Amino acid sequence: METLSALVLRRKGLVALLALLAFFVGMGATPIAIQRLSEEYAHPGMPAFDANQEIVKIYGNGGYQRPFVPVVVLPEGLRADASKEAIGRAYAAVAAKLPQARTVSYADTGDPRLVGADGRTTFGLVFPGTYSDGSPPGGGLGETPDESPIIVGAMTPHLPPGTQVHVTGLDTLAPSVDAGGVDVPAKIGLGVLAAVAVLFLVFRSMLALVPILISVMSIFVSFLVILLLTLVMTVHDVALTTMPLLGLGIAVDYSLLLVARWREEQANGFRGDEAVHRAMAGAGRAVLFSGVAVAVGLVTMVVLPVPFLRSLGIAGMIIAAVSVAATLTVLPVLLALTGQRLDRRAETGRRFAREADAGRAWSAWARGVVRLRRPGALVSGGLLLALALTGLGVNLGLPESRNLLTTGPGHAGLTALASAGVPAGSITPIDALVTGDPAAAVEHIKQVEGVATVLAPQTSAWRRDGTAVISVLPVAENGSPAGEATIERVRAAVPDNVRVGGNAAQSLDFQSHTYGAFPWMLALIALVTFVLLARAFRSLLLPIKAIVLNLLSLGAVIGAMVLLWQFGLGTREILDIQPTGSIGEFVPLTVFAFLYGLSMDYEVFILARMREEYDKTGDTRQAVVEGVGRTGRLVTSAALILFISFAALAMTPELDVKVFASGLALGILLDATLIRGVLVPAFVAMMGRWNWWLPGWAARLLRVSPSPLADEAPERVPESVG
Repeated sequence: METLSALVLRRKGLVALLALLAFFVGMGATPIAIQRLSEEYAHPGMPAFDANQEIVKIYGNGGYQRPFVPVVVLPEGLRADASKEAIGRAYAAVAAKLPQARTVSYADTGDPRLVGADGRTTFGLVFPGTYSDGSPPGGGLGETPDESPIIVGAMTPHLPPGTQVHVTGLDTLAPSVDAGGVDVPAKIGLGVLAAVAVLFLVFRSMLALVPILISVMSIFVSFLVILLLTLVMTVHDVALTTMPLLGLGIAVDYSLLLVARWREEQANGFRGDEAVHRAMAGAGRAVLFSGVAVAVGLVTMVVLPVPFLRSLGIAGMIIAAVSVAATLTVLPVLLALTGQRLDRRAETGRRFAREADAGRAWSAWARGVVRLRRPGALVSGGLLLALALTGLGVNLGLPESRNLLTTGPGHAGLTALASAGVPAGSITPIDALVTGDPAAAVEHIKQVEGVATVLAPQTSAWRRDGTAVISVLPVAENGSPAGEATIERVRAAVPDNVRVGGNAAQSLDFQSHTYGAFPWMLALIALVTFVLLARAFRSLLLPIKAIVLNLLSLGAVIGAMVLLWQFGLGTREILDIQPTGSIGEFVPLTVFAFLYGLSMDYEVFILARMREEYDKTGDTRQAVVEGVGRTGRLVTSAALILFISFAALAMTPELDVKVFASGLALGILLDATLIRGVLVPAFVAMMGRWNWWLPGWAARLLRVSPSPLADEAPERVPESVG
């Protein structure tokens, strides 16, 4: 690190010129890169996704799309079998109102399973080709236009007087998304304002603007790299929102650590290039190892066969790499050239002198944790373990109707179906594409356990180009365990000319592809992280502790999300939205990938300083108090900036993004408080001299100097630190 520091400081002018050039080129490249980002959530290679794509290509609707389910309740004395013609005219009117819509009803099929036990309640399916606002079929739950008024208005005139028409289905039951959510520039702006406010509280001088400058430059340069990538691969537009917010947090984290160490060296009497050299020697390695830790966590998504997740991981790795590069090259030059002038207010009073000492409040906190290390570890660890065990019950499937709206027209239709004895799974059909005559396949599928009936009308809307699309109505809803089991049985039973698609089948494929190899991937990531941290800390046990606490933190985050989004504890009060009883299948994986690296950032910052202090004093308890006293304010400030940024992202209208962003915000909060504030110092204090043990054979393998066991000072809690 000293070599890099000397190199950039010898060429200050060249580094500054290249930084300005990269900044302006990146600024110009950003709008072009944004225009080249893809909006398609493709999952190529997954059987259900490919089947759904083919269905939409041939028929213009269906596949992943969830249908609207009109429920017709005829007046007393009338029966569905005597009103077939009226029912047929009503559904034909819907098809006329919604161009390219594919409909099916009792009038088309004569299937008695489309009529309730009372004989006067009947239902059908409506798959719009395009929605009334012109949007294509599909979309996230609750994000598609509600076509219920159009359907009711089209059907009512053609039905006998006194007939009740309700429209149900998962989309009508899901809480509608507020289109007035915060847009991307506003989210980024809120994050920048939060960062500026926090940094001014930390530095109390214009030096607070330096980390913001490094962050903005890193974001623009990252978009330049993204633009170059779009020339050779598809990059999804998830990078548009995630990369700036993540970049704001990461680049500020790294800059904050280096600038704070530079101020400390200034307070110790070093000036000019020497202060920068010493800051780089002390904090530069921590920044480098933190950047690598972020990249290791994001590898989880890069290797997955899901393009939009791969784009998310690549974007995160790019912003992390660029942030590290900017912090270790451009920031030293800025500090050497303008640091003292920007920090003049701090130099004029006692505040600057106090930079030479650890923070009083954080040192006092660390002394308390060291003194109460066992009960502190037991209470905080027990709470996190309880949350992690709760997370084992996470539901990644589709929501069930019982967890959605319990009032309104959609629920009225569901109630009418239930009262007539119609199976709940009828509102979640499974689309399948059949090559050739579907008759044999239909009869075969009807025999599968859990299937109520199969709909295969002989009309042009359902049969084209030598294929037929059929809708399998299960007894249980697709989002339930019984419904998922039915899908698997159908897939196992269908002949070779049938391709099973549908919303739930695609979700199951996604889970299988992304989580099937996850334990092995997690083991590989843990191994790589262990080697990196063993080199960084010259210890065998500290890396193990860091990885275990990191995984405990991530498990606790999933548990907190289960409580918030699956069980709905506080969801209405905090985010003003109704929970759906499940968590998006991509959310735990992406939360893990981001939080693994981000939380390891804080771990490296704290433990690196503890290692440094231990090498000076040979006293673990002294190292804990000094390490937390030196880094506590920085870690808290960095976590606060990230928390506000992700909380802003949680204000987005998309439900899946709300869940994802709230998970990141919760993770940052738990990690910066219970993990780094209590468990890390408590465990280090309890492990004593074993923290720093690195035998000769391991040191030779890692190519670092050994750290043999040394006698600890008599147990005491330092009282004079800070």
